[in-house]
Amino acid sequence: MDIIKEDDVRTAVRDRYAEIAEIAQRGATGTDNDSSCCGSSTSCCSSDTPAPSTWAEISVGLGYSDEDVAAVPHGSNLGLGCGNPQAIADLRRGETVLDLGSGAGFDCFLAARQVGESGSVIGVDMTPQMIQKARDNARVANSTNIEFRLGEIEQLPVADDSVDVIMSNCVINLSPDKERVFREAFRVLKPGGRLAVSDIVASAPLPDHVRRDLSLYTGCMAGASEIDTLREHLTGAGFSDVSIKPKAESREFIRTWAPEHALEDIVVSAVIQATKPAPKPESEAQECP
Repeated sequence: MDIIKEDDVRTAVRDRYAEIAEIAQRGATGTDNDSSCCGSSTSCCSSDTPAPSTWAEISVGLGYSDEDVAAVPHGSNLGLGCGNPQAIADLRRGETVLDLGSGAGFDCFLAARQVGESGSVIGVDMTPQMIQKARDNARVANSTNIEFRLGEIEQLPVADDSVDVIMSNCVINLSPDKERVFREAFRVLKPGGRLAVSDIVASAPLPDHVRRDLSLYTGCMAGASEIDTLREHLTGAGFSDVSIKPKAESREFIRTWAPEHALEDIVVSAVIQATKPAPKPESEAQECP
C-alpha cells in the first residue's frame, strides 16, 4: 500500500458506504424518491447510481435467482456485489457462517435460510450506518439466527476457530491490507472450514494513476490485487486448496463502472475458494516390541 495511505482508503470507503446506507434508508422511509446504491444499472461499483427498482435486476445479473431476491427483507439488497458467493459456499444445515463486509445483510439473510435455525450467521461491516440498517432489516424480518457486528475485516470481532464458512462479496478488494484480512479469516475458521468469495481481481498491474484515485478504490477497482498476489496471500495465511477463477463474462458489467478508464481490460470478477486444513489424525502408536 504505497500509493495512498491506508487510513485514507479506509476513511473514503467508510464514507462512501455510509452515504449509500443513508440514501437507501431515506428511500425506505419514502423521503427520497431517487434513493440509490453505488452501482450502475448493471453493477454495484459505478459512480452512477440506480434506482431501487433496479437492485433486483442487478442481483439477478450477478447470478442470484428471482427466488433469492424475493426471499430477503425489503431494503437488504442494495445491489452491492460482483458475483454470488452463495453459489459456491455449499452451505449446510447447522453451520456457522461469517460474511465479511455484510452491508445491509443481503447475503446473510440468504445464508440464514440455508443453515436453518440450528445454524447461525454473523455479518461484519465497518460502517455503522450499514450495521444499523442490517439490524433493522433483521428485526423487521424477525430473524433469530443472524447477528450483525461492527468491525473491520482486518481485525474481526470473532473468536478463533468458530466459523465453518466465510463468505464475502466484492469487499476484500476495498481493504488496504489484504494479507491481514486472510490471516484473520484463517484465524476464525474452524479446521476444515472453507472460504467462498466473489471479488474483483487484476490480470495485470494497475496503472499508478488508477491506484492514486480514491474514487476508483471505493468503486471496487483500484484496490484489486493481481491473481498471483492473492494466491500468495492465501497460501501465506495457511490456506490450502486455493482456487481463483476469473469470470470473463463479468467484463460486460465492469465496463460500465468507469468507462473512461477502460479497466475491464485489466480487472475482472473472480470466484475465490480455499480451505483451512484440518489437523492430520495422529498415527497409531507403535506397539512395544
